[in-house]
Amino acid sequence: MSNFFDRLFGAPRTGSKDDAKARLKVLLVHDQVDLTPSQLDAMRAEILEVIARYAEVDREKVDIRLERAHDQVRLTSSVPVRRVTARGAVPA
Repeated sequence: MSNFFDRLFGAPRTGSKDDAKARLKVLLVHDQVDLTPSQLDAMRAEILEVIARYAEVDREKVDIRLERAHDQVRLTSSVPVRRVTARGAVPA
């Protein structure tokens, strides 16, 4: 949801220092959950496959990530839905 507001109101640009810190956080979280990049890609693809059974999504704008928060690793996602399809119908 915050991505939506950032795009709508023009979030302030972050510096390269902040970008580097964000990338490092992502790497640390991925190391903690012990998943390879290919496993994370496979998980993302499977999640989208399940969602696509019920809704048409804008795959270019999907954001699925692992984040560290309050001594936990969380899977967070932002999946823009274009329209809901028939239950269980898989779009071509």
